[in-house]
Amino acid sequence: MTIDTGFRVQTLAAALTEWMPVASEQRELRLEYLDFLDARGASALARDGGPQHLTASCFVFTPKLTHTLLCFHKKGRFWVQLGGHIEADDASVASAALREAREESGLAGLTLIDDELTNPTPYDLNRHALAAAFGRCATHWDVGYVALAEADATPEVSAESEAVAWWPIDALPSQLPDRFGDRLHTALGELRARS
Repeated sequence: MTIDTGFRVQTLAAALTEWMPVASEQRELRLEYLDFLDARGASALARDGGPQHLTASCFVFTPKLTHTLLCFHKKGRFWVQLGGHIEADDASVASAALREAREESGLAGLTLIDDELTNPTPYDLNRHALAAAFGRCATHWDVGYVALAEADATPEVSAESEAVAWWPIDALPSQLPDRFGDRLHTALGELRARS
């Protein structure tokens, strides 16, 4: 089933409009994302909509927020949160993040923190340039959400990852994308502010 892309753009724009992030950098990015959605419309969500497009990701934490689930990305050659491109049958950007998290972790019961909401609010925005290994994708405008899973949940490696593992928040692996620690703490800061 193909979902109306215009509707997905409108629901994300509505969530971004209502959201007032804790971090000032996120507030500025929020406005840039709204401008990007307004200028690009439906193509902003499509992998083949141009070299710059939105992606959806999910920061998975243990209930006490002591560990995070990361995957080792084959193309990027680094540990990163779960996520990827928005597909035609994803009902929203948030549902794309959840689908990617489930696929990449093997944790079928995973749910987003705000999953009961019709239009969950992001926890992190991050626009980043990509290396040549990513092909025609030049820039990802990533929208990050949050999910909780039990620390003893056993993840499984997917076709897109070489490894999936729990990491202590205060002892992350050395192979991380630029400023990943900042993103993680931004998501945690948002999560704590909403609790």
